[in-house]
Amino acid sequence: MTMKNIKDAKNNVSLSRRRFLVGTVSGSLLMAFAPLVSAAGLSKSPQETLKNKLFSPTVWFEINPLGEININIAKAEMGQHVGTALARVVADELGADWSKVSITHVDTDPKWGYMVTGGSWSVFQSFKPLSQAGAAGRIALIEAAAKILNCPVEECSVENGAVLCKESSISFGDIVAKGTFNRTFTPEEINALPLKPASKRTLVGKPSSALDIPAKTNGSAVYGIDIELKGMVYARPIIPPTRYGSKVTNVDDSAAQKVKGYLGYHILQDPSDNIQGWVAVEADTYYGAIKAADALEVSYKAGKTAKVSEDDILKEGARLVADESEGGLFVDDGDFVAASDKAANTIDAVYRTHTALHFALEPVNATVEEKDGHWHVYTGNQWQSLTLPAIAKALQVSDENVVMHQQYLGGGFGRRLFGDYAIPAVLTAKAIGKPVKMVFTREDDSRFDQPRSPSVVSFKALFDQNNKFTGMEHALAAGWPTLTMAPGFMPESLDKKIRVDLLSTSGADHWYSMENHRIRAINNKLAQQTILPGWLRSVGQGWIIWGLESFIDEIAHQVKADPIDFRLSMLDGLGKQAGKAPESVGGAKRLANVLTILKQKTKNVKLAENEAIGVAVSAGQERTMPAWMACAAQVHVEPSSGKITVKKLTMIVDAGVIVHPDGALAQVQGSMLWGTSLALHEQSPIENGQVSNLNLNTYSPLRMNDVPELDIEFVESEEFPVGLGEPGVVSIAPAIANAIFQITGVRVRDLPITSAAIKNA
Repeated sequence: MTMKNIKDAKNNVSLSRRRFLVGTVSGSLLMAFAPLVSAAGLSKSPQETLKNKLFSPTVWFEINPLGEININIAKAEMGQHVGTALARVVADELGADWSKVSITHVDTDPKWGYMVTGGSWSVFQSFKPLSQAGAAGRIALIEAAAKILNCPVEECSVENGAVLCKESSISFGDIVAKGTFNRTFTPEEINALPLKPASKRTLVGKPSSALDIPAKTNGSAVYGIDIELKGMVYARPIIPPTRYGSKVTNVDDSAAQKVKGYLGYHILQDPSDNIQGWVAVEADTYYGAIKAADALEVSYKAGKTAKVSEDDILKEGARLVADESEGGLFVDDGDFVAASDKAANTIDAVYRTHTALHFALEPVNATVEEKDGHWHVYTGNQWQSLTLPAIAKALQVSDENVVMHQQYLGGGFGRRLFGDYAIPAVLTAKAIGKPVKMVFTREDDSRFDQPRSPSVVSFKALFDQNNKFTGMEHALAAGWPTLTMAPGFMPESLDKKIRVDLLSTSGADHWYSMENHRIRAINNKLAQQTILPGWLRSVGQGWIIWGLESFIDEIAHQVKADPIDFRLSMLDGLGKQAGKAPESVGGAKRLANVLTILKQKTKNVKLAENEAIGVAVSAGQERTMPAWMACAAQVHVEPSSGKITVKKLTMIVDAGVIVHPDGALAQVQGSMLWGTSLALHEQSPIENGQVSNLNLNTYSPLRMNDVPELDIEFVESEEFPVGLGEPGVVSIAPAIANAIFQITGVRVRDLPITSAAIKNA
């Protein structure tokens, strides 16, 4: 079926109604995409339009007379080097000298279009328009240089920041200083621009250092937590006992008054209703705010979920997947009911995951000031176009009166998509009439996290009288992030019964050909009411592929087939599994290719006693932007204790053109290690309506001494580039579980996988 998702609904890169302007402003050459019809009208020249900013560009870069090129980046930098990747796309097509390229991460402004960094979409969405922007800039520079050099345009070429013609050359800087630019490219001309073939690229796909690394290593990089404003006070929030419905009944600050620097407290009232029952404590130092908040005694009337536990949510999930009247259809291929009636045999399984936290290195924070009726919010955020309206609503001002000043993020992973952590900061600043810096402690950050919801998924596989696999039913229940934070992006289910959170269902609509395949998507309302389910790195794929790829192994075992060969038999690329241009050309055949490479790479590995290799595949983040990955996990299980050791992880990756190889490698390495951590270690079960493991004394991610060897291979490809931020997470857990089954005969079905689960099986 076809469903719109966030990136389709708010795709800010379509050029069908945009022109490209090239003009000289204040001695620099500016280049921008702009609406075909704008307030300036078509009577204004590109130079006038650019000078007076009579447009709303989505891409804007400039070259000064020194030949220095600055590229504005409307994406959040959180360790993934997104600015470097996007800048290299522009610079390659432009023919720039990479040593003269810099980037600026921009603040919020309508001219930048829809601002979001997530879903592994950045390179995928930006590759074509940025390539076209670079190509248009290259043409404009060549045309200007040809006049200066008195040389035919067709005899000019660009190389390393200069235009060459026969024996002559002129640098970009000199062209800007001497040339005249007043050029418009129509949408038709933009779409017809000749882009470099892969063989001619000098930057894309080539090794390079990331532009953000120097600042991060010399200490000059500014994160949200680093911001200092004149006259500001520090604030710390006191988190209520439930996410929703708690009310403050009394505050006793007698003990807090003894804390040096304590300034007072405010009970926050939020018109946006995102925070309920909050108290902000103010002091003249960060330490004072922490100590005063610890000393403050707050009494509450707790919300209705104050006694809810992890077990309650999981039991409700089990009830939901067992009740066929619940939820709505996400996939309905073939006729599963008829196939079920004819089946000679079936197998069933239920897989679960527990609550997991984002636990970014930098706890959430925001610094706020009001100037002349405009509110300035300094923070790191992934989805400004979602967050800014919520801030404005909380302040009861128009969106135009709020500016978010983008800082580096000390980790995002989806937690900083909806920046609800800025709301108590702006409300506190409004209450006291001064600039406020609100920093959450680690425990505050955990309690106010948007955690990955507990999940329950069920499977039923059908077999005929010859033990041939004939169909599968899949039901999945969890809390849905998009339902609370962006419900407008949820399309109807196939049967029109409900609206579906695609980020909590993607992955279930896999690339295996199945004659009969039915998926039921269900929102777990108890989870939804207890926590604010979050978009944790890989989102629904993190629990969906865990169950799916484990159950595929169960089916292979049932039909007595090799797990890899069984997968390959279903990755035939037929029908809807053929893929489509540009994002999924080749479809399931490309997934089969990475799996075949993995099979060859691991077939001769010598295994010790109590060791095995399990496999799993993934095509995240979603069918409309798949990165094809095959994973092998070499695992050892100690028989007496059940201790699990992941010795080596091998990943074969086809993500199309790899724009920034070093960044791509880092993304896959990081995602694989987090996948290992989620598979074996991370959980924070809900107790009394809140997450229970708040700091590193109880929340135990993967430690250095447990890090496995990583072997990552990228398939050389000239296909359209797709995202790599999240897909590497999801296949790790099922690959480990499939290896454990081979070693012990125990089929583990809960995440995280524990030694006790193996011993007690």
